[in-house]
Amino acid sequence: MTTTLRYGLCAGLALFACLTPPLTLPEPAMAQSYGYQPANPRAIQERREREAAQKGSIVVTEPYGPSETLRQARAMTSALARLKPERKGVVDVYVVAIGLDSDGVFGRETAEAARVLASRYDAEGRVIVMANGKGATGSATDPVVPDGSPDHLAQALGHVGEVMNRQEDVLALFITTHGHWNTGLNYRDGDRAGGNIAPSRLAALLNEAGIKNRLVILSACFSGIFVPALQNDSTITLTAASSEKPSFGCRAENDWTFFGDALVNQALRQPVPLPDAFAQARSMITKWEVASRLDPSNPQIDLGPQAIAWMDKIDAKVPKVAGQPKGMPALGAPPPPPERPKPAPFLSKP
Repeated sequence: MTTTLRYGLCAGLALFACLTPPLTLPEPAMAQSYGYQPANPRAIQERREREAAQKGSIVVTEPYGPSETLRQARAMTSALARLKPERKGVVDVYVVAIGLDSDGVFGRETAEAARVLASRYDAEGRVIVMANGKGATGSATDPVVPDGSPDHLAQALGHVGEVMNRQEDVLALFITTHGHWNTGLNYRDGDRAGGNIAPSRLAALLNEAGIKNRLVILSACFSGIFVPALQNDSTITLTAASSEKPSFGCRAENDWTFFGDALVNQALRQPVPLPDAFAQARSMITKWEVASRLDPSNPQIDLGPQAIAWMDKIDAKVPKVAGQPKGMPALGAPPPPPERPKPAPFLSKP
């Protein structure tokens, strides 16, 4: 059985609730079947759209042209090719960081989270960064950051699964984006593409890649809905919010969400074990939310019993000297969060 440690905490960055509903599949025409006309075709269609979104769906309204398609292919190929092989007898950590939404905050959070995790777990050369928009910046040798798309995420996980030693190495997966209480993680690349990654889809990607030891960090509203789907004996999952709560700080101009700032930018830079870092982050977020009169986001941590062994090994890699936070703090003077939107994310654009 999986031992679950849950702390009531929060997640996010400046004070803007991450409540953007996901884009979904355009509405297909209803097909007739042997002359039978459904009594309520609209209700049936909405149910089908809802089921598709819950499984995960992607819509591309403006496909890339030849030049950008080639540019993205080269960027992703380069990112995968740079990944160093595993070291025999060493518990290596492979970091995959992705910003699924094109708001700048998610790109900046993705890029810096990758650096923090790489430094904390001695993972230099074993990092893949993907992000939409202009938030993330590449290196001098590889200035192009691959898009933070579900397809690129699948490629990255598949490659890590091939390169790593699946029995001893660890995947550290960091995902930041808006979230939805019903469909999971939102994907948006400007007006070009959108959709969602459902809990069952993310679990399937990890399983199909053959990755056993997983540290999954999800910085998104309602990200607690992923805990049951990802739960197993060798997985640790940290989420910015419970399945019923939004998280905060995702204004486009921010450098961090609340959860990203508290956990990654501050707590994970400290020479403390992972559970202690989460507890520190929880305490910080609680203070920020109380001071800002926000509803608690209630971040979650779920520890598989077999994960404790590999967690202790990678925590032994943590630098003894604390690092300094980077970027603007999450807690500033942003406008109040918007009202919770009504759950109608499945309707197509007119």
